[in-house]
Amino acid sequence: MNAIKVKEDIRKIERKRLTEFLVDQGEKPFRSKQINEWLWKKSAQTFDEMSNLSLKTRQLLKDHFAINGVTVNQVQVSDDQTIKSTFKLYDDHIIEGVLIPADSRMTACVSSQVGCSLSCKFCATGYMDRKRNLDAAEIYDQVVHIKNQAETHYQVPLTNIVYMGMGEPLLNYQNVIQSINYITSENGLGMSPKRITVSTAGIAKMIKKLGDDKVKFNLALSLHAANDAKRNQIMPINASNSLKSLKEALQSYFYQTRNHITFEYIVFNNFNDSLQDAKELLQFTKYVPGKVNIIEYNPISEADFTNTAQDKLAIFANFLQDKGVNVNIRRSRGKDIDAACGQLANKNK
Repeated sequence: MNAIKVKEDIRKIERKRLTEFLVDQGEKPFRSKQINEWLWKKSAQTFDEMSNLSLKTRQLLKDHFAINGVTVNQVQVSDDQTIKSTFKLYDDHIIEGVLIPADSRMTACVSSQVGCSLSCKFCATGYMDRKRNLDAAEIYDQVVHIKNQAETHYQVPLTNIVYMGMGEPLLNYQNVIQSINYITSENGLGMSPKRITVSTAGIAKMIKKLGDDKVKFNLALSLHAANDAKRNQIMPINASNSLKSLKEALQSYFYQTRNHITFEYIVFNNFNDSLQDAKELLQFTKYVPGKVNIIEYNPISEADFTNTAQDKLAIFANFLQDKGVNVNIRRSRGKDIDAACGQLANKNK
């Protein structure tokens, strides 16, 4: 009995190779440009949607290739209008993405891996195993689905994208970069790279590579403590990516790109919320230009951290502001549906 041949995903095929295949099959070379437009500009999920191709050409594509699209599995709407979606991948893995509406922006939060390998102690995803990296098309598909939700539910276009969902983006470097190329290209979704932020727990050599590659999008560092002893306790990645190595990588990145950094800092009660912690954070922010986003902690069942008191938060933030640091306090969105920062863990499948 012959084994069933698994069809190759057409979105993983280089344009040159697709053109060669089409010519070998008696098709005109320009067909590959039309197909490319359907895949990345019009976000086609089936060959039948490609209406300017003949039925014969569409059947040829169906016979040889697949489009391994991401499908919406479940949708939850928060009391604050945040929308969390679980997405099913072609191999039945589940990931999560979030649409975060605000007065001046409509933000998609997308995942880059199935699970995560970094084991940050305060993050629900960190208690999952990393199953695999997402490919570029799977990241792109999340953006398309969330973009459609923004337009359908709120009649507002998507304005921003943050790679802050499940996984560590810089451990899936090539696919993340490729997905951003699809999203920002004139032949893709045409979004500005300045509207995209990639968040990392701190992979020093890959931060440096971002600089070497002179990327145009924004970079955020999940810092959460500005001394190694405390950071080691909550973020095991710090053992191999110390604050010193991160400082050097960020300086190299800034020198190459001139992009300011966003420092993300969750304030945990009686752990990293003292005036001394604020002073250490102030010192770290002096290495490269940027801003600090102070993030409300969202409790998870796997950890016993709690959010800092409002008066301590005010003292912490005011100290930084008085020293000239650009500080934003981010209030959590979607907590009631486990859609807030650090809560994505596929609890609702």
